[in-house]
Amino acid sequence: MALGGDCEKCILSESRRIVILGKTGAGKSSLANTISGQRLFKVNHTPKSGTSECQAETIYVKGRRLTLIDTPGFFDTITPEESLKPEIVRCITECAPGPHAFLILLKVEKFSEHERAVIDKIKGYLSEEAFRYATVVFTHGDQLQEGHTIEDFIHEDENLRDLVQKCGGRCAVIDNKYWDKKDEDRSNEVQVEKLLKVTDKMIKDNKNGCYTNETLLAVEEKIQQEIKIIKQDQQSGSVMSVQKIETKAKRSVWKKLLTKLIGITVGALLGAFFGAAIMVGVAFRRNSQAPSVITLAASAAVGAVIGGGVGYVAASGAETPKEAAKKAAKAVKAVYEESVLA
Repeated sequence: MALGGDCEKCILSESRRIVILGKTGAGKSSLANTISGQRLFKVNHTPKSGTSECQAETIYVKGRRLTLIDTPGFFDTITPEESLKPEIVRCITECAPGPHAFLILLKVEKFSEHERAVIDKIKGYLSEEAFRYATVVFTHGDQLQEGHTIEDFIHEDENLRDLVQKCGGRCAVIDNKYWDKKDEDRSNEVQVEKLLKVTDKMIKDNKNGCYTNETLLAVEEKIQQEIKIIKQDQQSGSVMSVQKIETKAKRSVWKKLLTKLIGITVGALLGAFFGAAIMVGVAFRRNSQAPSVITLAASAAVGAVIGGGVGYVAASGAETPKEAAKKAAKAVKAVYEESVLA
């Protein structure tokens, strides 16, 4: 369940955590570089372009301290799901106890069935609570027809209208490559400032809180425990910086999470992150062990099993990771099928 609202850890944090979401090739890494004004994020221009790993960088932009979190194509319809699992876990650890904002990236282009499928996937994973913290950002703004605004473009497609409406009507348009800075309407500098102001207002409307849930809070608790251990283990004269300690703690938690999530599907991980607990009700009815497993998951580092309690139980008796994944996939598939037929 998403908690949102006044999150004390978020209010005390100086940095605003912004997670950039979208399919491969939408321009996530380029947008992060455009916002930062630096080439911090790797942009791949090969035929198989796209970010394959989650990357987080903390920057200062016009008096704001931002932590931008670039993600792989979580909402791709063709990316092998197993390859996403480590990066979903990394994203969860990087943005714990929760992001202040999601930027959902889409291209300015004619929307085919494939693009609509991506939008449906986004709407399926993000909970209503998560949409309160989301803004739709359109890239490749040079594709807008002369005299047309982004609002005109959105109005032409019902799916787009619905998605933007879910995000409180918040949207922006940018072009990471061609726009002339002298043209106010088609200037990246102007549009980035507009985007940041939209984000500022959204955060203010959300009372300076971040989007969070049991999973993110459990991971943050583990990170803080790890930070405490690292500080205690430090030898006098070799004191690490706060940032290095936090980075080391997050990496440690990420590795520990991965070893415990063999039996959890990608859908369950994304569900845990974004708050879409599709399977929980069925899990309670189907498996008497599920409540205790889900309770355990919410209170410990195995936080990403909100939708994967059944998979966790099924994989617990496996002797190898491969067997665990196979058993979990079979069990979770059965639960999904049951939920559809219920």
